[in-house]
Amino acid sequence: MTAVLTPVLSKNWADAKSWTLAAYEKTGGYNALRKALAMTPDDVTTEVKDSGLRGRGGAGFPTGMKWSFVPKDNPNPRYLVVNADESEPGTCKDIPLMMATPHTLVEGIIISSYAIGVHTAFIYIRGEVLHVVRRIQQAVQQARDAGYLGTNILGSGFDLEIVVHAGAGAYICGEETALLDSLEGRRGQPRLRPPFPAIAGLYASPTVINNVETIASVPSILAYGKDWFASMGTEKSKGFTLYSLSGHVKNPGQFEAPLGITLRELLELAGGIREGHELKFFTPGGSSTPILTAEQLDLPLDYEGMAAAGSMLGTKALQIFDETTSVVRTTLRWVEFYKHESCGKCTPCREGNWWLVQMLTKFEAGKAREGDIEKMLDLCDNMGGKSFCALADGAVACVTSAVKHFRSEFEAGYKTPAWELLPYENSARFSVPATTGAHA
Repeated sequence: MTAVLTPVLSKNWADAKSWTLAAYEKTGGYNALRKALAMTPDDVTTEVKDSGLRGRGGAGFPTGMKWSFVPKDNPNPRYLVVNADESEPGTCKDIPLMMATPHTLVEGIIISSYAIGVHTAFIYIRGEVLHVVRRIQQAVQQARDAGYLGTNILGSGFDLEIVVHAGAGAYICGEETALLDSLEGRRGQPRLRPPFPAIAGLYASPTVINNVETIASVPSILAYGKDWFASMGTEKSKGFTLYSLSGHVKNPGQFEAPLGITLRELLELAGGIREGHELKFFTPGGSSTPILTAEQLDLPLDYEGMAAAGSMLGTKALQIFDETTSVVRTTLRWVEFYKHESCGKCTPCREGNWWLVQMLTKFEAGKAREGDIEKMLDLCDNMGGKSFCALADGAVACVTSAVKHFRSEFEAGYKTPAWELLPYENSARFSVPATTGAHA
């Protein structure tokens, strides 16, 4: 079964001091940059476009096509912004990548900047992970000292500087236009579009925004070729990616595999569901993607497979829950997060998430009334697709998919508290003694 793994981004994670420049160069680091600089920028873009690489941050938009949207006749400077504001509940791939092999990201930024015609790139990192900020700052400095950054990189005539920016600690800044506002020194709130960032992004200039994993995948495409990359994955979802498994599995962690692998295969790699239990539901791409059940165990985990199942691949953050878990409690905890992280700019999200928390709290306490399910779904209908960004859509996805698959648990909330129906101490990942007030 381990033959399905394709360690590319993660192949050196276990090496001694893998984050250093010396360790990275020893495994061929920055050779892809030398190859790219010997090509024209348009040829580099075409190579990435033909490889089939799609954005690894959630939307799955073709990367090379996104780069080509930048207008060539705009007199303003162009910018590349790397979204490293990983904050989605359950998502944990970009942070270990940046900690273990930061130079993979740095090399990817240099190649991507050369292709797009960028001379100043930014890495926007979640402010709470100060150790990651320091690791990336160190890698950028090492690259500059070695001549991979600065003026006339490797004698090519290409100049580039990378700015590492620590965010202010808001989940909303993972939304690309809110990220741009934060980079410019303003409160992070989504912008109304159009204009889109490719036309008027950072400092009202053409801007490309890509996820960490997306940019970190570029060096391998240049090193081994578009055909090598396209040989993995499925027809429309090419290449390898990092899947994060957490929750009720024996061995949680990151598993790098071709797109299209099934959850059944990933669970086997992770040692399966914890002993004596069975899968109840899971998120295919973080808490903002509609939940799926054991019936979808054998569906391909790619963009098309998840869309056909009524969900999204998202960030490939697979949160696994067994039969001891209360869907009502889980949904409430997710929506509490979205309520807290709403920037408050638009009414559907600001007010809607507050009311969803009030209603879900009643279901959890067994104090809901007949008709509250319909009222809650009607509220979701007034939130979804009616806000500035997708934060409200993520909250709605939590609720509607939970009701769709486990309506009976919400109906039980008319009379029975969730902590009595499914005692919370039973769903703890490790055994803990039962305590009073476990529902608090």
